[in-house]
Amino acid sequence: MKTESLKIIGMTCAACAKSIERVVGRLEGVEDVSVNFAAEKANVRYNPKLTRLSEIKQAISKAGYKALEIESSNKVDEDKARKEKEISTLWTKFIISAVFAVPLLYIAMAPMITWLNLPMPGWLDHMNYPLQYALAELILTIPIIVVGYRFYTVGFKAIMRRSPNMDSLIAMGTSAAIIYSLYSTYSICMGDFGAVEGLYFESAGIIITLILLGKSLEAVSKGKTSEAIKKLMGLAPKTAIVVQGDKEIEISVEEVETGDVILVRPGAKIPVDGEIIEGYTSVDESMLTGESIPVEKHVGDKVIGASINKHGSFKFKAVKVGEDTVLAQIIKLVEDAQGSKAPIAKIADVVSGYFVPIVFAIAVLAASGWYFSGEPVIFSLTIFISILVIACPCALGLATPTAIMVGTGKGAEYGILIKSGEALETAHKVDTIVFDKTGTITEGNPEITDIVTAGSFERNRLLQIAASAEKGSEHPLGEAIVKGAKKESISLLKVDKFAAIPGHGIEVQIEGADILLGNSKLMIDRNIELEQLERESDRLASEGKTPMYIAVDNKLTGIIAVADVVKESSSGAIKRLHKMGIEVVMITGDNRRTAEAIAGQVGIDRVLAEVLPQDKANEVKKLQAMNKKVAMVGDGINDAPALAQADIGIAIGSGTDVAMESADIVLMRSDLMDVPTAIQLSKSTITNIKQNLFWAFAYNTAGIPIAAGLLHLFGGPLLNPVIAAAAMSFSSVSVLANALRLRGFKPH
Repeated sequence: MKTESLKIIGMTCAACAKSIERVVGRLEGVEDVSVNFAAEKANVRYNPKLTRLSEIKQAISKAGYKALEIESSNKVDEDKARKEKEISTLWTKFIISAVFAVPLLYIAMAPMITWLNLPMPGWLDHMNYPLQYALAELILTIPIIVVGYRFYTVGFKAIMRRSPNMDSLIAMGTSAAIIYSLYSTYSICMGDFGAVEGLYFESAGIIITLILLGKSLEAVSKGKTSEAIKKLMGLAPKTAIVVQGDKEIEISVEEVETGDVILVRPGAKIPVDGEIIEGYTSVDESMLTGESIPVEKHVGDKVIGASINKHGSFKFKAVKVGEDTVLAQIIKLVEDAQGSKAPIAKIADVVSGYFVPIVFAIAVLAASGWYFSGEPVIFSLTIFISILVIACPCALGLATPTAIMVGTGKGAEYGILIKSGEALETAHKVDTIVFDKTGTITEGNPEITDIVTAGSFERNRLLQIAASAEKGSEHPLGEAIVKGAKKESISLLKVDKFAAIPGHGIEVQIEGADILLGNSKLMIDRNIELEQLERESDRLASEGKTPMYIAVDNKLTGIIAVADVVKESSSGAIKRLHKMGIEVVMITGDNRRTAEAIAGQVGIDRVLAEVLPQDKANEVKKLQAMNKKVAMVGDGINDAPALAQADIGIAIGSGTDVAMESADIVLMRSDLMDVPTAIQLSKSTITNIKQNLFWAFAYNTAGIPIAAGLLHLFGGPLLNPVIAAAAMSFSSVSVLANALRLRGFKPH
């Protein structure tokens, strides 16, 4: 199976998206198709052996739309230019139509609003010169119809294909008004001056003008929903300085190949992902990770494309280029998320799929009902046009995708990559979060936490002996001691003899002295008295630390405790989750005593200790069996099965392939505070979607009966088609404006 994303041009409402889904879904070999109206994108999953991409594009083209393959992230300028051109064209069309619509509205309304006593040229007096009045309205209406010709070409084509859309409603409504007005003009020519009351040119002209205004505002707003993607794409540098022998050549980033040696000067952007081979610097990675403090980089360290070199000049070898870079993967993730649908969107999809044909039926029935009840043709026509114009399901189609686009884009700004609309929706339901311990709650790198000496033995001397002894050891705890000594600039001594005692520790000889370093078992085996430091050892163990005894010439000299220290953000993040009413569970392969100690430090509710990596997914399953919505937070490598099993998998880390593959949400900063932020963002987005859907449904539910003459039935006013057009445009713009409020999201 192959998945392809296509840019769709020419959609005007949710019914268009549904129509494309229906047409493409009928093709042999197409397994799944999802069209996002707001993102103007179609994601198609198909079997390339049964159908070709060209056939999919052809089917979309036959349906009256244009399909383009989505270009690489570096070609963002083309898409931006196309968007700007579309907005500019819409504004131009609106301005032209407004130039003719204003005088058209004036001459149509002036005779009706007699109490205002509006001045009117004598030759346009509708009572004395009805034909001139009718022709003046017709002449002003024609340019508006010409400017809005797409409503008619697309709308009537859609009717012919039996998949009517928003354009069909507008085309039918305004055509009815124009045809009836032309008939009235003909009647005036034939001497029936009373037919001047049946002119509806201004309704058609003003409706098209108002809808063009709504479409222009909509296009501007839709452009803003995907600004996060544009920002990300804009981060990519355009050129790179490649070192070839003694020469430094500036080339386009697209030409950089894996293995090229690239020079980066201070203040410049790093063009692609790679590994430093010469030099030292600090790099600002905030645009990708959200981490504001520059990260120090030495030879052998990895650098990420699009991050900014702050200080030194350095050379690095290109490791990942083009679509393989971290930035390109992030852009693809966010694009896919913005193009995806949340389950809640299916409500709107189902409704909008049936909506337009039902509206046609209601319009015909209501107009016929009023006509046969004795009302004049003009009255029935007003009802017919008003229903068709007010009932457009645009707001319904925009309600969900716009909020998802803004929500996922906002997440990307905080270094939270949400992979789909489904993940964004599910996250707000989470009531239990399972954290892996090592590398998630803790730093994942053991460090010296305590040095306790016996008697008068000096602290630094104890650390020097222990680090010198452990220099030849490959044990992680030994490495932590060596690292601690280096940190304090303590010089290491020469080791004369070295012997590892598996499961116990090591025995070495330094400067003629016999040194033992290890656990209590080793000391007891060698008959070394521990009573002096036993209480200290128990205290350290109860705090989740690993105490290591050191003896010099069979005499206990001290303890060095090593622990995988808790991340600074862990405690604060867990407090925030508790405030949100979420139960927090820790899962680890460590012994229960150490696990309980770490859990106590950060306020974990429940501990699952001594769990093997392969059993983590089963533990998640057990929680799900208790009807809990479970999120799993891990590093995305050994936790992959558990991340996949959970309702929401959250990977901590700077976007490793496994993390991106197995998790639903990736936290680029490795900061646990981003876990509650992701859930808050999900809650805010879902609240926004519900508000949008409520207003879209409420608007259509209330609008159609009013347009059908419900108020008039009880002595109230009749809805003017012009007011209906204004209300319809306003509904779409208001839904977009509400979705754009999410851009102001800030975590509590």
